[in-house]
Amino acid sequence: MPKHRVSAVALERLKAEHLDLTTRGRIEVAQRIGRAREMGDLKENGDYHAAKDEQGHMEARIRQIEAILEDHEIVEAVNDGKVAIGCIVTILYDGDSPDQAERYLIGHMEEKPSDPSVSVMSPKSPLGAALLGAGAGEKVKYQAPNGMLSVKVVSVEAGS
Repeated sequence: MPKHRVSAVALERLKAEHLDLTTRGRIEVAQRIGRAREMGDLKENGDYHAAKDEQGHMEARIRQIEAILEDHEIVEAVNDGKVAIGCIVTILYDGDSPDQAERYLIGHMEEKPSDPSVSVMSPKSPLGAALLGAGAGEKVKYQAPNGMLSVKVVSVEAGS
């Protein structure tokens, strides 16, 4: 089974980001490093060290994206009323009032929900794993660092 389960939208965004970083990104960082080298002594050259640091971060991001692109599966959101990868679930912790409900897109951390009020939750996290398969109105329990917690599934909808 592929290591990374992502939506088609996230996969296309990652491909575009990879192309941008491996072309424009690398060229711009190389130019910054070249300009900083021209300033002289590299030991005390803040611009040079900043550009090299940026290059390191960019190359790490490129490797991260490549790992996803090499081992992925596209998942489609299924709207059958049950929590699954690609859906948006609204939950309420025991004891919280309805206005404290939280909304999550169940999926890979590279997903970017169109609604900024929706956070991403990994299906591999304790709560994400506990929610999988639950429907609206059901309560699920999961082991949190500070003990067992219970949440109610308020609604389940197709992701976006």
